[in-house]
Amino acid sequence: MRAVSLGHAGILINSGESRILCDPWFVPAFFGSWFVFPRNDQLSTDLLAEIESPTHLYISHIHGDHLDEAFLTDHVSRDVVVLLPDFPSHELERRLSVLGFKNFLKTKNGQETSIDSCTKIAIHVETSITDGPGGDSALVVSDGETRLVNQNDCRTGNLNALLEHGPIDLHWLQYSGAIWYPMVYEDNDEVKRKLAKAKVESQFTRAMKYVETLNARAVVPSAGPPCFLDESLFHLNVISGDEISIFPDQREFLKRLTQINRANDILAIPGTVIEISPESITVAQPKNIDIENIFNNKKQYLHDYQADWATWLTAEKLRWAIEPTDLISTLRVWFDPLMAIAPALRNGIGANCLIKTDDLDILINFKTGTVEKFDTQEFRFRFTIPRDLLETVVGQRAVDWSNSFFLSCRFSVWRSGEFNEYLYNFFKSLSIERMQRTEAEAASKLNINSDLSEEIQLGDYVMQRKCPHREADLSVFGEINGQELTCSLHGWRFDLNDGHCLNAENRPLRVRRRTS
Repeated sequence: MRAVSLGHAGILINSGESRILCDPWFVPAFFGSWFVFPRNDQLSTDLLAEIESPTHLYISHIHGDHLDEAFLTDHVSRDVVVLLPDFPSHELERRLSVLGFKNFLKTKNGQETSIDSCTKIAIHVETSITDGPGGDSALVVSDGETRLVNQNDCRTGNLNALLEHGPIDLHWLQYSGAIWYPMVYEDNDEVKRKLAKAKVESQFTRAMKYVETLNARAVVPSAGPPCFLDESLFHLNVISGDEISIFPDQREFLKRLTQINRANDILAIPGTVIEISPESITVAQPKNIDIENIFNNKKQYLHDYQADWATWLTAEKLRWAIEPTDLISTLRVWFDPLMAIAPALRNGIGANCLIKTDDLDILINFKTGTVEKFDTQEFRFRFTIPRDLLETVVGQRAVDWSNSFFLSCRFSVWRSGEFNEYLYNFFKSLSIERMQRTEAEAASKLNINSDLSEEIQLGDYVMQRKCPHREADLSVFGEINGQELTCSLHGWRFDLNDGHCLNAENRPLRVRRRTS
């Protein structure tokens, strides 16, 4: 088997008679905020030809750094067989169908499927609203002798499921951040720097748990970080290590891997070729690329990259120049019917949200289920968004503002009180199809800790096995640090003295000290 890194989560996998193109991302995403790091706009013509004519296409999920519709439209053969994850909705299939793809192999969650005489694939899906109503997925590829797991940023809670197909040779794994928190929050720098460092540690802890459990012969840190070439966002690049950012690069995670005596893990850049056999794993880095310069002279490398894309970025920003419209009326027609079918979700949010632009303030009144012009109404959440970007998102009728906008980091946010996942789930679910699923999940979750029957022992404590956030198995993901428990799957923390959640309200953990 051969795997070629295409940058970020992109992989070209050659197995048997098949060439599987995974998550090819080349066009900057999220309003020109995210760029591929290291850059992948200088691949060889031979590799580009292979990318354009795969036998199979795998898109793990519909976020813009994985589903690059512009690149797929212009470069990938429509004759390819699309390996379709077993998601609860058909959004991915519809999006690809619009682009002209017509050959879909619909897989079953976790079940192996033969795609040629020696190659089998299995796609494992995650479907929590928290990770996107469209779903996320991981791919397992086996050629009869070797096995590759492309986990990308799929936060599977069942680690053993990926092992059920057999021992793993090569494990591609996200370790870096993929969210806007805490950088966009209206806190002082000292607070945000502390939160960012804690977030990085949480990310690393989760990734290390996957590494230790799957125990692959070699790990490839992938699916991040992006880099930020817009001057207004350049500070989000981690260069010195003291930035208020959650985007450490590949070498930082590789350092963690060496600390647990892993010696064969791989630094991959776009064009890196990894050959896997039962006897060996060999790595060939692309010629004429100075890898040391990328990481040791990172600031200059990014400025050179920035200069090459300056014209494109200027043109991208001109596309946002939209004449103002009656946003309140448009949002009222769009949002009011969605709120009407989501009483449990609105109850979970429990307060109003202000959207503030350069010249207009809009209140989403979750108590009454209406969009209103803001006057003096109370609110606990505030998003400050440039008017042109809000007009663009609304004009596109973007059903997932997390994907279409929030990941851009081109906004600021304030809240009174703890993080509220229901609010963000609302903005991820702006269609009838999505809102129905989100409402069902909210109604289920608000029946707090309904299953407390099974308990586990961690250190000096006895607690419920399932995390109150997303029911991760705390015997696997639970980490005790002093008087706190952290569920490393998503970084949620609990006070071990009384079980209250330190991330959000109404998520208590049942816990008590162990008696001797």
